[in-house]
Amino acid sequence: MPSQPDSANPSPLPLTQLFAIFGAANDSPLSSLQLNNFARYIDESWGGPDFIDDNDADLANRYYEVFIAEENQVPTRCNWHDTFNAMMWVLFPRSKKQINTLHCQEIAQFGVHPRTPKRNRITHFDECGLVIAVPQDKLEKGNQLLERLANHQWQECLVDNQHEWGNTLFPVIIGHALYEMLLDPFIGLTAKWLAVVVPTGFEKMDEKTRYKMIDAALAERLTELDGLAAKNTLKPIPLLGVPGWYPAQTEAFYANTDYFRPLAPNAPATIQLPLRRA
Repeated sequence: MPSQPDSANPSPLPLTQLFAIFGAANDSPLSSLQLNNFARYIDESWGGPDFIDDNDADLANRYYEVFIAEENQVPTRCNWHDTFNAMMWVLFPRSKKQINTLHCQEIAQFGVHPRTPKRNRITHFDECGLVIAVPQDKLEKGNQLLERLANHQWQECLVDNQHEWGNTLFPVIIGHALYEMLLDPFIGLTAKWLAVVVPTGFEKMDEKTRYKMIDAALAERLTELDGLAAKNTLKPIPLLGVPGWYPAQTEAFYANTDYFRPLAPNAPATIQLPLRRA
């Protein structure tokens, strides 16, 4: 990964929006002190976790997730991966805490090693997750589009209905590794998506309120789905294909079947659909 974004190419939209939310420069990762300041800048009532220098954390005798749960502190290195992880804690505090709790529950029951399949799925979503929010009053259309997405009907969902993204479907990245990879985007970059229901009128809310709504809905959804215990929950999406997120979205781009792959024969349907009213 590069130490900073390539100035010769415009950043994908999610990166531009994320840096704008934090009022941060995109030229270097942030220290734990800077991240704590940003957390309180965005949320005056921020109750943690606090971000601490990785060298100040006693991780020799405690596993990373257990340390976070017990100390309400996140060990953080001054690199892009940990910077984006901290930003996700600030924007999705309830969901990140729920993910941490799910890890600790699995560790308490089964130990640290080997990782359980459930923990692997939780980790994958934490690193590479995309949340797709659908307002309650748009569930009928939203479910139609999500079914197409789940069945890899990329042309119908991403191209023919591109105007529905930001109107019916509201995608937001939670996976911090995705943000890191977007610093140097490449064909093949794929997310795993999970859909949630948000209140009617979501599209008229300010950005800060939207994140709170998505965070609350996602934390509840993770509980409903037993922490992604079922292997046929998450579905893939070629991240650069989300309408408006990448400058090179040409007809040839979407025709690349090595990236926009057809559904595998006998692929199981996702258990997360259809979405239902909260």
